[in-house]
Amino acid sequence: MAIHIRRRECILTLGSAAIWPLAARAQQPGRMRRIGVLLNIAADDPESQVRLAAFAQGLHSVGWIIGQNVRVDYRWGGGSVDAMRKYAEELVALAPDVILAQSTAAVAPLLQSTHTVPIVFTVVADPVGAGYVQSLAHPGGNATGFTGFEYAFAGKWLELLKEIAPSVKRVAVLREAGSVTGPAQFGALQAVAPTLGVELRPVDTRDVDEIDHAITAFARNSNGGMIVTGSPAATVYRKEIVALAARHRLPGVYYTRYFAAEGGLISYGPDLVDQFRRAAGYVDRILKGEKPTDLPVQAPTKYETVLNLKTARALDLAVPTTVLARADEVIE
Repeated sequence: MAIHIRRRECILTLGSAAIWPLAARAQQPGRMRRIGVLLNIAADDPESQVRLAAFAQGLHSVGWIIGQNVRVDYRWGGGSVDAMRKYAEELVALAPDVILAQSTAAVAPLLQSTHTVPIVFTVVADPVGAGYVQSLAHPGGNATGFTGFEYAFAGKWLELLKEIAPSVKRVAVLREAGSVTGPAQFGALQAVAPTLGVELRPVDTRDVDEIDHAITAFARNSNGGMIVTGSPAATVYRKEIVALAARHRLPGVYYTRYFAAEGGLISYGPDLVDQFRRAAGYVDRILKGEKPTDLPVQAPTKYETVLNLKTARALDLAVPTTVLARADEVIE
């Protein structure tokens, strides 16, 4: 069977974003505008660079040229709660026109620091449940943005795991218990587990040593698998999590592409890089005078399945043709 392997588009680096040609759109007149950016991942994380390049590209497409008519102040928390709180306060003190915030870990401290500076968030699973907005249609405050996924979506991960590894009877579910999204995603998995004949074992992702200990103990018994749900900690510790799955030969399903790209078996979820490109449109509208309260929170529009065929072979898995056919990208 012929397998088509899609190559992802080449993302421009952040350095080049500042010097993109101005021919496409005239520079907007007036003072230099200021954008703050707060991310929960590290500055040297490749995913950070890809996301910010997409954001810069989105700004450029609507006439905002970094270093020309808009200045961007970046802060990276690297998974530290204390750092996120500190950098949220720093960005607010700079009095930016708008702040881009990635994940719940960024939004929470920002809203504690300001009720007036507009905030556009990405990769937030439940902004209503977390109290960031009054409703998706009418945010009602100084924050709006883009949701990561609905809770019910988590059940699809378990279905996919059983499809690609039917012998799995026990599944370690990595989730962040202290986050509003962790228990909710685990609850969605519990709803479908009985019909698939699967026993779930929750594993908290707060600490990498805790993850290592729990997965090592879980893997002592056979017929195990793993699901990694969306959380800031899972993003920070993704290399360690993928390495643990490989070491213990656990087939795993992950919530976004970069896990599969770094050796995880398969991922299914929204295109998170696309959210940063779309967020630039909301930032543009705010810079031009619109209010966050008038901009509805938007759900993902692009989902992708990424299969790491090399990992499947290492696990001696015969990938069903149905899974191959659905894959948007196959990593050889």
